[in-house]
Amino acid sequence: MVKQVFGPVPSRRLGQSLGIDPIPLKTCNWNCIYCQLGRTRPITNDRRAFFKKEVILSQVKDALAKHAPGDIDWITFVGSGETTLQSGLGDMIRGIKAFTDIPVAVITNGSLLFMPEVRQELIAADAVLPSLDAGNATMYRRINRPHPALSFERLTDGLIAFRKVYTGNYWVEVMLIQGVNDDKSSLKELAGWLEKINPDEVHILQPTRPPAETWVKPPDQEGLLRAHAILGNVAKIVLPAEGSFDLSGDENLVESIMGIITRHPMKESELEEALSKWPSSDVRDSLNQLVESGRAQIVVRQGLRFWSAADAYYDNGKHR
Repeated sequence: MVKQVFGPVPSRRLGQSLGIDPIPLKTCNWNCIYCQLGRTRPITNDRRAFFKKEVILSQVKDALAKHAPGDIDWITFVGSGETTLQSGLGDMIRGIKAFTDIPVAVITNGSLLFMPEVRQELIAADAVLPSLDAGNATMYRRINRPHPALSFERLTDGLIAFRKVYTGNYWVEVMLIQGVNDDKSSLKELAGWLEKINPDEVHILQPTRPPAETWVKPPDQEGLLRAHAILGNVAKIVLPAEGSFDLSGDENLVESIMGIITRHPMKESELEEALSKWPSSDVRDSLNQLVESGRAQIVVRQGLRFWSAADAYYDNGKHR
């Protein structure tokens, strides 16, 4: 049984981050072309209590007890899909803050911030990181492929409304994709909306994990520099994270590996490095078990091999 709390894993912005996944793979109201967890099948926009608060809090306490002070920089809600589809998120955040001083972050696509109850739940977090990858409705549908109930207007209205009530770290993510949203016109439209949203920082990201669609590629250096120049003074290019993946979260090595790759597909080289602390015979047996049981898959992108959960669905290259 894969636990909902995993890691810590190295985060591009949050150092060593203890992850909390409050939803099943892959529960999402978007079907982004760049998603590292593959395509969304089926797409859903129904909020519900997938996991009990008591289960999440107990797992967080257990994880913290296994690590020394300073080992974990942030506790991060990051779903196998859209985090805010878990109802009662605010109670979970406040529950965690009642027993630790480690700051809590929420990574979300921001699509439900137009709902007052969602804004109220996220106010308790120390950092909220929503997405804005497009500057108009057509580009929004092309990149994020949202649920029919979710319009571009609702997305931008929600991002602006949350800024008015939130006093924590408000960091908007922009996923830059070569030949899609990295041209001057697209970036200027994005800049216009970001000015209205007024986040504390804009994080320019690149698809470095296996994207759902084979044709998605990260921007070249020129595209990155263009985005940095156009998106304003608070924009920063976020490079891929460096650090160690903690696979000690479960007594069973197979479950530890599954806990990470279900939410965070790993390059084979990263996985080998993370497993270097374990006896080679245990590693060999665990990887063989993952493959033979059909629980894991290897996805190849840009010549690199990534380990991911078998339940994640990726483009086979025949469709675009």
